[in-house]
Amino acid sequence: MKIGTGINYARDFHSAVAEVVELEKAGLDVVWVSEAYSFDAVSRVGYLAAATDTVEIGTGILNVYSRSAAAIAQTAAGCDYVSNGRFILGLGASGPQVIEGFHGIVYDKPVKRIREYIEVTRMVLKRERLEYDGDAIQLPLPEGEGTGLGKALKLINHPVRDEVPIWWASLMPYAIRETARLANGWIPTQFLPEHITTVWGDDLAEGMADRPAELGPLQISKGATVAIGDEFSGEGADSFLDRNRPHTALYWGGMGAREQNFYNSIARLQGYEEEAVRIQDLYLDGHKDEAAAAVPRDFLDRSNLVGPESVIRERLGSWKAAGVTHLNVSLPGPDAAATLGQLREILADV
Repeated sequence: MKIGTGINYARDFHSAVAEVVELEKAGLDVVWVSEAYSFDAVSRVGYLAAATDTVEIGTGILNVYSRSAAAIAQTAAGCDYVSNGRFILGLGASGPQVIEGFHGIVYDKPVKRIREYIEVTRMVLKRERLEYDGDAIQLPLPEGEGTGLGKALKLINHPVRDEVPIWWASLMPYAIRETARLANGWIPTQFLPEHITTVWGDDLAEGMADRPAELGPLQISKGATVAIGDEFSGEGADSFLDRNRPHTALYWGGMGAREQNFYNSIARLQGYEEEAVRIQDLYLDGHKDEAAAAVPRDFLDRSNLVGPESVIRERLGSWKAAGVTHLNVSLPGPDAAATLGQLREILADV
């Protein structure tokens, strides 16, 4: 199981990079750069590539509306080049609030669009002449559109790799099926691995049935706050688990309109139906602190790695059995490198 960490868009970037450099020395495998509607992720990927040597650098995520498919492919090739083959292209649809509100682009055909972006990106990386007739993308522009001077081109440069790993941030059934069929990795959010079969099992299986063998097994990421020790049992875990309350409340309550919040839907499918409705009501009514306080402690406990080593070991075993291949961890303690070392030692025996 690989260990990664994320750089949040709200955090001071330069201090975060300094921490990543130290964690790389301690064995960090991956760093993920988020974007949302903050600074772009691509410029920060380039900065990280120059500051690090071995850690893989992924976008978590780039949306498929604010850049053309070919631009995403150029980005994948360019980031892989400056990082000497360490780039991971994380793609997603974001949501209507961001795409229509911040970018002014109609939020339509999200799953088809991501699927077509993946296919176009792979064509570009293989330096194939770019001719593509999809539902969301037509290259070159069809006759009668534009000037009529568009030509099917191929990438000028030779990429470091012609198969940059592509990860898909998906949650809902159709997207899950396409993720399992097409993507190298899956970035679910706000999920409990023990529910992977009951919530997503059929969709994953359907997608895997059509998955090309050359893609290999589907990689799966799981986010978690990590604090290991007997002092983090029971109430001793609260100070670390509570750090996740505002973020969870934002996703369950504020990431989308009442009828179009995918994260809220997943929370309900995982057994928190009443809590998810209450948190959304509070959040949308402007009571963000109350919404955070209403996040079930049970969910925070089950979705993180905070507690004695025996608890962490047992939880990691069940996550591994569920197919988790990557941990995307937050290390809030005083010595992040030491905690990373503890986690590595436990993983070696799981």
